[in-house]
Amino acid sequence: MSSFSIYLLTFALLLQTIYGASPLFHFCSSSGNFTANDPYESNLRKLLGNLYYQTPPQGFGFGSVGQDPYKTYGLALCRGDVEAADCRTCVNDASSEIRKRCPYNKGAIVWYDNCLLKYINTDFLGKIDNQNKFYMWNLRNVSDPTTFNQKTRELLSLLAKDASATPKLYAAGEQELEKSKKLYGLVQCTRDLSTSDCFKCLDGIIGELPRCCDGKEGGRVVGGSCNFRYEIYPFVTA
Repeated sequence: MSSFSIYLLTFALLLQTIYGASPLFHFCSSSGNFTANDPYESNLRKLLGNLYYQTPPQGFGFGSVGQDPYKTYGLALCRGDVEAADCRTCVNDASSEIRKRCPYNKGAIVWYDNCLLKYINTDFLGKIDNQNKFYMWNLRNVSDPTTFNQKTRELLSLLAKDASATPKLYAAGEQELEKSKKLYGLVQCTRDLSTSDCFKCLDGIIGELPRCCDGKEGGRVVGGSCNFRYEIYPFVTA
């Protein structure tokens, strides 16, 4: 798909609260295009329909439709704490929006706060996606970045181990900071990955903390196969 990209979104959650859910980011693939009424378009519509029904009950869906050269592969993942109804809404919104933004691209990926949707004309399932990635961070700096960065990495690394050992490949938790403050974190992988590849993926993006979010009160590295988020306020639904 698209080459590696870094992107800054400020006050994303605030804007979503005011104006409703909107994509965090998207990429349109350069893997090729199709034309209107092409067999690929028919297969893509079927795939997106399948993901709409398959994903909400367990928070994850994947599959393929058609035969080469018109075969399409896709997956959808909802955040681990999102209810089925909200998952369904997010996947539906993602399917509709990505077709508007990448109408004739054979591959595309779109991220929302609650879900991820991805499809392309090559079999990517079970492989770590190191290309599609973006950063988000809080503009506010912490007072003691060295200690804060260390605690952030400790929490996310612990959560990465927990996530890779669970069927949902998802974990969320918190850690004490100074003066009764807490640090909150979340990590997640797409469930087409093996447990070992999930940990490898998470370990890789956690290693990007200095480049992404050095000394920032909150941040995310969001990829096509795994992501993490940390904040100094609770953001996960219990």
